Amino acid sequence: MAEQHTKPARRSTASKGSRKESVRGARAAAEHACESLTDLIGHCTEGVSAVRRAEEHSGWRVDVDVLEVPRIPDTTSLLATYEVELDGDGELLEYRRVRRYRRGAADT
Repeated sequence: MAEQHTKPARRSTASKGSRKESVRGARAAAEHACESLTDLIGHCTEGVSAVRRAEEHSGWRVDVDVLEVPRIPDTTSLLATYEVELDGDGELLEYRRVRRYRRGAADT
C-alpha cells in the first residue's frame, strides 16, 4: 500500500522536474515583470504600457510604469517607465529606466 502511494508521487514530481514552467502569454509575462521589478527597485508598479516577444532569447520585453516619487497633489508625482526583459521562464534578465515623467504629462 505504501508502494502504491509513493509511485504516483514520484511520477508527478518527475513530470514537473526542477525546471520552472515557461511563461505562457502576455498577461503572465506582465505579472512576472512587475513582481521582479518591484522586488529589485522597491517602487510600486502603476501598470504595464507594453508587452512584446523578445525573439533574440525567446522571452518577453515588458514596459512597466512605476511610481518613483509620490507627491501631493498627486498630479505632481514622478513616474518612470522601465523596460524589463524576461527569459522564456519568466526570469528577469535585465531592466533599464527608459523614461521619467510627471503624472498627467502628455507625450511630446
